[in-house]
Amino acid sequence: MRLVVVTGMSGAGKSSVLNMLEDSGFYCVDNLPIPLIMDFIRVTSRNPELYEKVALGVDIRSGFVENPGFDTEELLCALNSMENKAEILFLDSGDEALIKRYKETRRTHPLAGTDRIEEGIKEERKRIGFLKAHADFIIDTSNLLIRDLKKQIEEIFVEGKGFKNFIVTVLSFGYKYGIPTDADLVFDVRFLNNPYYIPELKKLTGETQEVKDFVMASESYGEFMDRLSGLIQFLIPHYMEEGKNGLVVAIGCTGGKHRSVTVTEKMAAELEDNGFSVKMYHRDINK
Repeated sequence: MRLVVVTGMSGAGKSSVLNMLEDSGFYCVDNLPIPLIMDFIRVTSRNPELYEKVALGVDIRSGFVENPGFDTEELLCALNSMENKAEILFLDSGDEALIKRYKETRRTHPLAGTDRIEEGIKEERKRIGFLKAHADFIIDTSNLLIRDLKKQIEEIFVEGKGFKNFIVTVLSFGYKYGIPTDADLVFDVRFLNNPYYIPELKKLTGETQEVKDFVMASESYGEFMDRLSGLIQFLIPHYMEEGKNGLVVAIGCTGGKHRSVTVTEKMAAELEDNGFSVKMYHRDINK
């Protein structure tokens, strides 16, 4: 039996992931009280033909916290000692994204009570931080569309592809539309040749070879890319040591259609070639 424990921050997408796993053939149970988990596993393991793939959704409401009345550490040891080790999927998200989701749904954070949502999130991170340390997979859903999240879930639990917990997101944007609020690092490439002033290139984007060739012909392009790549690859291990599970690199030009797109595509490809897990987005390319 394959057992996946889906946990993480409230509002990070646990219910959506359980629905995706159910569509993929998993038998899914959400919010099963922690003391009943091992009994449930014993029952399902006796019927492997019926319960070949099982997913359990547990979070702060289930009592899956550090030092509760029930020994959670003991449960983790039991899950790890199973014949087929249980896999823990931890769904995370930035505070800003979580707050926005709670306000949009008008729901109350389970730990907030009459306090502010921010305080509930802060307390939850404190209580379930140890789970993240035990996780086999960590997915940050802050910037993921449902289709992107579904793709990652299918790659891990259906197709069996390799997964790296640290994901580098390389994002192009236009300064005229504002700097991305979730960016960790921001780089300005407005010093490169601007295709906007070339009539035959103006309506094209940095995804086309013509624009790429024009931008890459800039005198300082090669040295800039070498320095940028070296800096990012130098920083990634240090961010990982600090416990981050992702890095958002934002690359901007005036409108977000030409220079930033070219540099973003080149940077994403180079990082992938060097073995990093990369997501690429062009925020303003169609504006």
